[in-house]
Amino acid sequence: QVQLVESGGGLVQPGGSLRLSCAASGGTFSTYGMGWFRQAPGKEREFVAVITWSGVSGVTTRYADSVKGRFTISRDYAKNTLYLQMNSLRPEDTAVYYCAAGRGTSSGDDYNYWGQGTQVTVDS
Repeated sequence: QVQLVESGGGLVQPGGSLRLSCAASGGTFSTYGMGWFRQAPGKEREFVAVITWSGVSGVTTRYADSVKGRFTISRDYAKNTLYLQMNSLRPEDTAVYYCAAGRGTSSGDDYNYWGQGTQVTVDS
């Protein structure tokens, strides 16, 4: 059973940056694809970014169009930690951000384990 705990959320002004962390425990972290999703008030959960690894392709990352070029997903296998570096933040990035472990797709249905979420608010 994998446990995921997010941290790093908060209030930031438009144009600012935040780095979210997701600490994993209780499982073999390296075997899972890891993703970030977010849910804004009154909206459905949406895909943000995913990172996977294979012996053939190495590390692969993919991003939602809305965050491409502004957000960077990464993982530290030694620390069992997933990161999301968020730059040039916009008010529309305001949401609860969740990390998830699973098959490493853009569909939340393909993830077995979820963190509790961390709030990100972008406001002047």
